[in-house]
Amino acid sequence: MGSYLNPGNKGFQESLNSKIYVDKTGLIEKTNAALNTRQKFMCVSRPRRFGKSMAADMLAAYYARGEDSAELFEALKISKAESYEKHRNQYDVIKVNMQEFLSMTHSMDEMLVMLQKYLIFDLMDHFETVRFRDEHNLIQVMKDIYSKTNHSFIILIDEWDCLFREYKQDKEAQKKYLDFLRAWLKDKDYVALAYMTGILPIKKYGSHSALNMFTEYSMTDPGDLAEYFGFTEKEVFALCEKYDMSFEEAKMWYDGYQLIAHRQTGNEIYSMYSPKSVVEAMLRHKFGTYWNQTETYEALKIYIQMDMDGLKDSVVRMLAGDAVSIHIGTFSNDMTTFATKDDVLTLLVHLGYLTYNSTAETVSIPNKEVSQEYINARRYFR
Repeated sequence: MGSYLNPGNKGFQESLNSKIYVDKTGLIEKTNAALNTRQKFMCVSRPRRFGKSMAADMLAAYYARGEDSAELFEALKISKAESYEKHRNQYDVIKVNMQEFLSMTHSMDEMLVMLQKYLIFDLMDHFETVRFRDEHNLIQVMKDIYSKTNHSFIILIDEWDCLFREYKQDKEAQKKYLDFLRAWLKDKDYVALAYMTGILPIKKYGSHSALNMFTEYSMTDPGDLAEYFGFTEKEVFALCEKYDMSFEEAKMWYDGYQLIAHRQTGNEIYSMYSPKSVVEAMLRHKFGTYWNQTETYEALKIYIQMDMDGLKDSVVRMLAGDAVSIHIGTFSNDMTTFATKDDVLTLLVHLGYLTYNSTAETVSIPNKEVSQEYINARRYFR
């Protein structure tokens, strides 16, 4: 067990030990179905504090060799799935948080050097009987391991998009980062599953993406993962009963993210709630603003100030309860490239400050908690 290779169960164990834990292990059945298929590349983007890191911890605990996680999962939903026993603790898992490496370095080049150095250290320490062609090349090291063991890896990348949020203007660094991820992951036999989480979908250059092998699941198109993008109405109702809190108030404060799962049997609409907000409200026994006390609030102020194509007027309309038409197709999946008001509104959907109705192609302010932040920023509407 290393820091990044098969990192253990501690993260998921802490989630299970928490006062409030909502079972989202059904996600594992979805990732099991993608293993060693053309759908093995998954990028899940959703707002801050919507359970992205918890999901990565859960997947690491389930898949990783070295520790038997049966006791953790035996009472959870995934234990009833047909694929449960087949894949539990059967893979070598690499789990990295890109924000950690970005915070420890001062440039993109330095970050990538450190990332590869640390991963190679864990890999060579664990697979000590393997002879390596190039001990300084991460891709070749993983190829050599796969050639010797015939065991593929599950790669979990948390905060994959942090570079695009902190190096907003550095297009060269962004391109170099995407090229590294493509070279590391694409067309590699040693990848059984690559699962990335972030706030932003994968960056597009023109009409193309360097990571076009990934299936994206986002706030504008959650696919069949919609029910794992927060707490469902049923889950919130159960928590309100348990903690003797008003479900009607919880709905007013935190409901409003309408995510549509498009399926062969028809569309299914999920009414999703911010997990951070619901948990805080239950534990504090008080409804209020909890989720949006993050750095993304600064983005809300900055982008409203731009007032592109009458953006402020659209915000005023949405504060009055209106929905505003939007075209999301031109959004470049970064925080600086904006051609129209629609691009800014699409970014606010991914940040969690708006909700998108894919059927009507409109956006609106989801709930009282979020609307309060627009009210706080009302001086920028003038």
